Amino acid sequence: QVHVVESGGGLAQPGGSLRLTCVVSEVTFKNYAVSWARKAPGKGLEWVSGIWSDGSRTYSADSVKGRFTISRDNAENTVYLQMDDLKPEDTGLYFCGKGREIFGAVSSRASDYDYWGQGTQVTVSS
Repeated sequence: QVHVVESGGGLAQPGGSLRLTCVVSEVTFKNYAVSWARKAPGKGLEWVSGIWSDGSRTYSADSVKGRFTISRDNAENTVYLQMDDLKPEDTGLYFCGKGREIFGAVSSRASDYDYWGQGTQVTVSS
């Protein structure tokens, strides 16, 4: 059984920063793409950012491009989401998902990820 655990959420002021961490208990973690997604109150799941298995390519939604940076450390089975210049509309529950296919591409579809964590809450407010 694969476990995904997110952490690092909290309360931040507009313009502030947070760094989210995702640890995946998959022995061959280095072979899978990983993405972050979020769910704001009253809205559906929104894909935020994704990274290839080897970390060579990253992708981000237009809403966070230039503000959020995804990275990974395959030796530690960990993916990070550095969030800068936070805005109130970034508020939500942030989830990390492990890609379903080995050496698969980053996808914005939730169905292309087979394991998700419980999420970590991010609140941006003054």
